[in-house]
Amino acid sequence: MFRKLREDLNAVMERDPAARSRLEVFFLYSGFKAVRAHRRANWFYRHNMKLLARFISQRSRRKTGVEIHPAAKIGKGLFIDHGMGVVIGETAEIGDFCTLYQNVTLGGTGKDQGKRHPTLGNHVLVGAGAKVLGPFTVGDNARVAAGAVVLDAVPPDATAVGVPARVVKIGNKKVECASTQLDQIHVADPVSMELCHLRGQLERMQNELNSLLEEKETGEKDRPEKGE
Repeated sequence: MFRKLREDLNAVMERDPAARSRLEVFFLYSGFKAVRAHRRANWFYRHNMKLLARFISQRSRRKTGVEIHPAAKIGKGLFIDHGMGVVIGETAEIGDFCTLYQNVTLGGTGKDQGKRHPTLGNHVLVGAGAKVLGPFTVGDNARVAAGAVVLDAVPPDATAVGVPARVVKIGNKKVECASTQLDQIHVADPVSMELCHLRGQLERMQNELNSLLEEKETGEKDRPEKGE
């Protein structure tokens, strides 16, 4: 218990430049309080005291603005920055040393039973206002940009942006915007596909226009002047 407490405190101190002391984090940080309350609620939930677990989680929600279902599985070192508006669903799983910013939702799509919320790997960062919806995995060291809506799996070390989200970088390598590479995570992204299609058409039209202009200039140069 004390080891997890120390890890949670260290996670805040390492990742929040505004944190001045562990005492300040322990007593004043709403995200830290929400994680600690969840660990208590999860213990009661796993020991079949679900009503008490829900009571703890709802009380924490009122106090911190962070709603975490007591059945959610959270690894060590989770840092919820600012915290307000964060929602973590029942079957969500969060790995070690992840970071969530305000208004993040780890939610489900539909009312199916069983696994219906996302799984975050280790060292995942989810930006402010991002929505990760569905029973898929966000790989280790992945980054989800602020405001993104993730509807399918994200590979490890990838960066996902947009609505719906698409992968724009894996590691330090950018993902090319080509028709054969748009569907990096098996998500139909009609907006991006249409934009790339329009871009190709514009480039082709520009090349044709340049060719016509060059032919016109060449013809004018070759045309004999009057009086010759």
